[in-house]
Amino acid sequence: MRDCIHGWPQADRRAARIVRMSLPFVHLRLHSEFSVVDGLVQLDKAAAAAAADGQGALALTDSASMFGAVRFYKAARAQGVKPIIGVDAWLANDADREAPHRLLLLAMDHGGYLNLCELVSRSWIDNQHRGRAEMRLEWFEGRGGGLIALSGFAQGEIGAQLAVGNAQGAREAAGRLSQLFPGRFYVEVQRAGRAGDDALVRASARLAIELDLPLVATHPVQFIARGDFRAHEARVCIAEGYTLADPRRPRRFTEEQYFKSRAEMAQSFADMPAALANTAEIARRCNLELTLGQARLPDFPTPPGVTIEEHCRELAQQGLAGRLLGLYPDAAAREAQQAKYQARLDLELTTIAGMASPATS
Repeated sequence: MRDCIHGWPQADRRAARIVRMSLPFVHLRLHSEFSVVDGLVQLDKAAAAAAADGQGALALTDSASMFGAVRFYKAARAQGVKPIIGVDAWLANDADREAPHRLLLLAMDHGGYLNLCELVSRSWIDNQHRGRAEMRLEWFEGRGGGLIALSGFAQGEIGAQLAVGNAQGAREAAGRLSQLFPGRFYVEVQRAGRAGDDALVRASARLAIELDLPLVATHPVQFIARGDFRAHEARVCIAEGYTLADPRRPRRFTEEQYFKSRAEMAQSFADMPAALANTAEIARRCNLELTLGQARLPDFPTPPGVTIEEHCRELAQQGLAGRLLGLYPDAAAREAQQAKYQARLDLELTTIAGMASPATS
């Protein structure tokens, strides 16, 4: 929009800016290059695109990861754009483990950010399926605070149920999610050039009205410019083991999934202005502040009356004893090597103790 304004008569430029500022839309769904299998967006370019379009905020929602969060936070702040940290999460489907659902999670505050970190880590450590890190619905009962949840449109459970005509199943799924995220759950709608989008938008809107749930219009951004589509498809093919010319390869994306302007989104959802406005409302609710540039070590519990340095040395000695036993099963050989290994350990422990800050001593 900014490029279009350049060169207009002054009165027209002023009018265009007024129109642009009246379009309440913020991108809440973006896969960057840190979504290795399907993202092409560089974080600094995404932040610059948001700033150029007058979007006051932007969300990063990589697939099942937060690897780009800090870099994105810095890039967005540098552009004067409010950073929103989120995750496009996989949600385990016990009825069919090969068909997981999606749920978009956005951190509202520092507590929500910590919960999101915990959920993502737990999904990778405890609940991988075919290399895919999946969260479980029951996990949100203890870790859902400070998070806003979006339904995932066609890839979410609600959308999946609506797509097969199971309105009751969709209502039940919406009920579960709205209870887990009270006042923080939105039914998501998209128009990204995929077959079935319009029908699902209508069905989702009817469900939201019936259940008195808010609608939000998102756009699944996978690349910055429309012309990047072929490069994006090549990346997806490499990740999935196909070639571009293979007629059998799945085509899950469209050339519409570029970084659309507010004017383009207003045109796409001219019939749903409230769904557009809710993107700005969600952005207003997300206020994460991160303190960067300071080393922060986790608190480590120690037995009563034992300093962390003493506890570290005790655990290290136990570890050394076990290691020597494995390396030298013969007692005489083990004793002959003991002094050499002990000297190395003492040096390491002294170095570690010397690095401790007052906050960790």
